[in-house]
Amino acid sequence: MFARYFMIFSMLFVLTACGTSNKGDIDTGMDGSVIVDENDGGLYSDGMDGPTPGTQADLVVNVGDRVFFETDSTDLTSSARSTLENQASWLARFPNLSVTIEGHADERGTREYNLALGERRANSVKNYLVALGVSPSRVTTVSYGKERPAVPGSNDTAWSQNRRGVTKVE
Repeated sequence: MFARYFMIFSMLFVLTACGTSNKGDIDTGMDGSVIVDENDGGLYSDGMDGPTPGTQADLVVNVGDRVFFETDSTDLTSSARSTLENQASWLARFPNLSVTIEGHADERGTREYNLALGERRANSVKNYLVALGVSPSRVTTVSYGKERPAVPGSNDTAWSQNRRGVTKVE
C-alpha cells in the first residue's frame, strides 16, 4: 500500500513540475522515479484533467500496475490479490486491451534461477486475472528475472520493491 501511495505521490510531483504539456505513458525508472514516454501520447487528451482512460497511465494512477512478492515466493499476498481484482475490473471496462505481465526478482540468486522465478510470478499474476474472468488470450507473460530492478541497491528495501509483477498495457 505504501508503494502505491509513493508512486502516486511521485507521479503527481513530476506531473506538477512538468505542467500538463507532457503526453505519454507513465513508467518508473531504476530509482523508482516517474518516467513520461513522449512517444505514446496516452497521458492526457485535450480538455481532460487526468489520464486517458484505457492507457498505462490510467492503470497506474487509478488501479495500480504492480504487485509485490515475498522472498523466493510466487504466492499472492492479500494486497496483491486486491490490486489484481481492481485490475480485472479495469480490464473488463476495456475489453479490447491486452496486457503483458512482467515477472521480476531481486538480485540475489543466479540469473537462471531468477528468470524461472520471474516466470512463475508472472504466471501467478496471469492465472489470478484469468480466474477473475480476464480472457487468457488477452494476457501474455515475460520474465526479466533480476535484469530490470526498479530500485537499485543491495538491501531489504530495494529487494522488496524488485520482487514484483508488473502489468503493462499493450
